[in-house]
Amino acid sequence: MDFANSPNAGAATSAKIVIAGGFGVGKTTSVGAISEIPPIKTESWMTAASEHVDRLDPGVGKDTTTVAMDFGRLTIDETLVLYLFGTPGQARFWPMWDDLCRGAVGALVLVDSRHLDASFAAINYFEQDTDLPFVVCINRFDNVLSHDPDAVREALQLAERVPLISCDARDQKSVAQALLAVVNHATVAAQMLASL
Repeated sequence: MDFANSPNAGAATSAKIVIAGGFGVGKTTSVGAISEIPPIKTESWMTAASEHVDRLDPGVGKDTTTVAMDFGRLTIDETLVLYLFGTPGQARFWPMWDDLCRGAVGALVLVDSRHLDASFAAINYFEQDTDLPFVVCINRFDNVLSHDPDAVREALQLAERVPLISCDARDQKSVAQALLAVVNHATVAAQMLASL
């Protein structure tokens, strides 16, 4: 997938990027921070009735949860428009991930290094259940990197071929850099596949 040398050079190319991860890692926040259109959100209020299925950490202040997907759009330049699809993080919505990933060029998998247990299922999905190129991104909550990236890579048992970066999901520039890392990784993966 060589965006710069595509047959329609000069015409805008669109690419679908999936933003995935566990519950509460910042997927909706990142789509909202970067989308040039008002993001479409499928948020629902969390209630005491969902305590047995959704983690309700005291003091986090999270009172809504994504129940289908988030959607946003980002124009990189006159040749590339990214369509962003944020996945729901709860296990009960994982069956939707196959549909959300269909047609995507790559994925940004957000992780919260303070709650790595919420990230294993997402990493496993992209390693085992799809061939979609992905980049793992540590969300810097409060713009603080809570753990050393090498320690996070080891804890997640992340293969060296998978890029590991960090971003602040609230910051437009930081999210843009993370998305460009996905585009670059997907481009390299497509070139490697084409050379086989």
